[in-house]
Amino acid sequence: MKKIDELEMEDELRPEYDLKSLRVRKLGSERKSFGGTDVRLEPDVAKMFPDSDAVNQALRFLIRVMQENKFAASENMPNNTSHPAD
Repeated sequence: MKKIDELEMEDELRPEYDLKSLRVRKLGSERKSFGGTDVRLEPDVAKMFPDSDAVNQALRFLIRVMQENKFAASENMPNNTSHPAD
């Protein structure tokens, strides 16, 4: 029986490839995120958005509406915030 080093392997990998420096990524929900925040959408929500850009666009619109409503609500508040005497 030959040693593994002595076996001739038939592949297309070049000898200069350094496979020891490769990083392995886990698949699935427990994998490590490299640089971004992962958000899992429920299936009914995901069905409405073709990609992450569409989700981001919708969320930015919602943020803008919320900020405008907060600004409008603060304009409608009376200047005198004291409570009337009981």
